[in-house]
Amino acid sequence: MKKAVDVIIIGGGPSGLNAALVLGRARKEVVVIDDGRPRNKVTRETHGFLTRDGATPSEFRQIAKEQILAYPSVHIMEDTAAAVTGTEGSFEVTTAEGQVVIGRKLLFAVGKKDQPLDIPGLSEVYGKSAFVCPYCDGWELRDQSLGIIVSGDRAVHMAKIISGWTNRFTICTNGPDGLTDEQREELKLHQVPVMDSPIQSIESEDGMVRQIVLEDGNKVECTGIFFAPKLVIGSDLAQKLGCEVTESGTVIVDEFAKTSVPGVFSSGDAASEMYQAIMAASLGALAAVSMNSELNAEAWNNAGKL
Repeated sequence: MKKAVDVIIIGGGPSGLNAALVLGRARKEVVVIDDGRPRNKVTRETHGFLTRDGATPSEFRQIAKEQILAYPSVHIMEDTAAAVTGTEGSFEVTTAEGQVVIGRKLLFAVGKKDQPLDIPGLSEVYGKSAFVCPYCDGWELRDQSLGIIVSGDRAVHMAKIISGWTNRFTICTNGPDGLTDEQREELKLHQVPVMDSPIQSIESEDGMVRQIVLEDGNKVECTGIFFAPKLVIGSDLAQKLGCEVTESGTVIVDEFAKTSVPGVFSSGDAASEMYQAIMAASLGALAAVSMNSELNAEAWNNAGKL
């Protein structure tokens, strides 16, 4: 079975869904291909998103899909994009279940996914009392004793950010701290403890962290954790199609969400390192406006040739 549409969106998170909403309202034929496995499924609540603050990720997606499907030109395909070929004007996506969709424009909103959490006990608390974004979950951990698992330049950066929610935190670098002498002095000046022993385990109860146990015998008592995740892009199809990416795999886009391949766009976490749902959604809207503008201009120019 083949279906031809104006835009194919790969990824059904906040970015892909918001792009579909904008395009649906612009009367474009759209197919969203999504495997239903969002990165934030372990998170109890979505925060920092106006009108949806506190909603669970599943509630957020359900409401989004209900609103999007009110526009008859938008279709959601629960499947996995397995291969992409073609050029501007005719991109062909084949899914894992053998469906084929042909689109004039293509949007990669595939997000990023976590690499395996290699610290014993971290997976048990991830999304419950251990988080990656203080803007998303810092309020819930305000004034609490926290463990910040991070090293190098990011340690100083995180210390400054976390200090807006609590001044009771310890940096655990899980090995060599990667800090300069100047950075160590800066953290010492602000009375931020830095522990550079490898982490042996994280002890918790019912998903709530109790302490971080270090290999040197020290223990960091805390009721919450922020850590720097190891992320990879949710799909390598953009790179296979020829899109330029950074060393970390983030798709490189311009101010209009265009990739280096004509007709191909990317948005959300796949093309940004601002990991907030509302940021992803806004970038999806930007990509949708860019694609719609191109589609309308192409139709206008073609009509003028008749």
